[in-house]
Amino acid sequence: MDMQQINEKILAGARINGEEFLALAERADLYQLGFLANSIRKRLHPEPMVTYVIDRNINYTDICISACKFCAFFKAPEDAAGSVLTNEELGRKIEETKALGGTQILLQGGLHPDKPFAFYEEMLRFIKGYDIHIHGFSPPEVCHFAKLSGLPVREVLIRLQQAGLDSIPGGGAEILSDRVRQETAPRKCSADEWIGVMEEAHHLGMRTTATMMFGHIETMVERLEHLQRVRDLQDRTHGFTAFIPWPFQPDNTVLAHLPKTTAMNYLKMLALSRIFLDNVPNIQASWVTQGPKIAQLSLFFGANDFGSTMIEENVVAAAGVGFRLSEQEIRTLVQEAGFTPRQRRMDYSLV
Repeated sequence: MDMQQINEKILAGARINGEEFLALAERADLYQLGFLANSIRKRLHPEPMVTYVIDRNINYTDICISACKFCAFFKAPEDAAGSVLTNEELGRKIEETKALGGTQILLQGGLHPDKPFAFYEEMLRFIKGYDIHIHGFSPPEVCHFAKLSGLPVREVLIRLQQAGLDSIPGGGAEILSDRVRQETAPRKCSADEWIGVMEEAHHLGMRTTATMMFGHIETMVERLEHLQRVRDLQDRTHGFTAFIPWPFQPDNTVLAHLPKTTAMNYLKMLALSRIFLDNVPNIQASWVTQGPKIAQLSLFFGANDFGSTMIEENVVAAAGVGFRLSEQEIRTLVQEAGFTPRQRRMDYSLV
């Protein structure tokens, strides 16, 4: 395959196919990928602006029956250390978030075996009383609610929406390949089920994000399968606002023997994502896993968004990664990279 032809195709704004993606992944160096991804970023976002959102990641429970091999956060149902947040605790966290200028709550938790579906509806109604955007319940949670309640996914989503759910995060995608999912998280929803939840949500008018956790047991072909699924759904619905690729953090997990993804390989995958996902408008940098300096570099490898201030983050922290940034630190990092920082909402409208 002629790499020059692939380069020219990308620079002309044409879509690449899977074979061309794999050729880039195997043969293009870091600088070439960065140049191509940055050209797409500039075409989609000609203004030198980098957005970010002020929110808090509230994990309402760490009790989970999924027992994913890559998770250091969950507690088994029989573990006395497991907990569920009270309304008082939820309220305090939301008030603190709003006091810091927060516009949304990222609400996610483990797959609790004993809480009825009504529990989650009541939680949403309680949070909505604080007049804040609820970005919550990733597809595995929605599938779990469907199994608990015996309701179809569409009905679950309608009821969650009526209770106050505004949008859905892309968590639980990991790698959208059933071989990988069976090996690492066999109790979690399948790749088709993950896509199915997002498609139903889009049809109901909800905007969502998509993520990819890479750098564990998957192959590059399986990463391509993941990206292809996201791109195909976006062609059908245009419901994804952003894509967030981030590298697996192995410490304190069953997969702790695996090597950590290097900064170079993270930047390559970020660039490849920007190149392939020509129909997803925004790509987020992962400073939570990579730290501030690599996040700055991400802005030249396809990312146009700095993600969240993450007033609170527990899942990545459980794997031993402890980067923290205030809003002012994010703004300074963006400015030092030569861009204008702007606070946004989930739908990428500016605050």
